Amino acid sequence: MSKHDEVLVLIRRIIRAADLRSKQLGKQTGLTAPQLLVLRTIGDSTTTTMSNVAQAISLSQATVTSIVDRLEKRGLVQRIRGQDDKRKMYVVMTEPGHIVLDSAPTPLQETFVERFDGLSDWEQHLILASLAKVADMMDASDLDASPLLEVGAVT
Repeated sequence: MSKHDEVLVLIRRIIRAADLRSKQLGKQTGLTAPQLLVLRTIGDSTTTTMSNVAQAISLSQATVTSIVDRLEKRGLVQRIRGQDDKRKMYVVMTEPGHIVLDSAPTPLQETFVERFDGLSDWEQHLILASLAKVADMMDASDLDASPLLEVGAVT
């Protein structure tokens, strides 16, 4: 097998791993990886705003709002108007949201981060440089992306 074929096989394995984990997550919780990430971020604090969630997970506020709309329809989160400032809207997790979150598998990016952080500094830089070059070679350098290992649209 040629070197470029080996690289393409490895890229495909990475995409497939993200796809398989996403399907597992969907079967177990009915949530997508971005929905779970938003739910986890909301669950990490007693009250938070959409802009705080968006900033914490590197997604646009519009995307987070869309995800929160879906989570709210399922009864997993709730919007609450601020007491001191009625213009502020907070989002909190409901009891069903806590139950779903407690039963959810670990997102693939969390496993990756744990393993990546365990690498030496030079290994991290090598991986980063190599992937940056691959992204550039695939005309993906300028694509907007968040640190979610999810296949498909993040909406």
